[in-house]
Amino acid sequence: MKLSLTEQETIVLYNQAENTANVYTHDSRLMAKLKRLSEKHPDQVIQKDEHNFTVPKKCVSIREPYSDERRRAASERAKAAGYKPPTKKMSAE
Repeated sequence: MKLSLTEQETIVLYNQAENTANVYTHDSRLMAKLKRLSEKHPDQVIQKDEHNFTVPKKCVSIREPYSDERRRAASERAKAAGYKPPTKKMSAE
């Protein structure tokens, strides 16, 4: 059964005593990213089951939102440096 967008939640749990955080998610993009990370860094990112992962707590961050001015300045710096936005990969069906 397919979950609604509201039901595709993510829960991140950590405490001050441990250096790891537990991530429970039904977000397919985040699940794919965590799976890739668990394959690339199996000693740090551990996939417990389909929806549960353990990650280093330092991977969890909450950042201040970009202001329009900061976003515009970053865009101008990237353009001046010759960066191009990534292109979406087309999946073969």
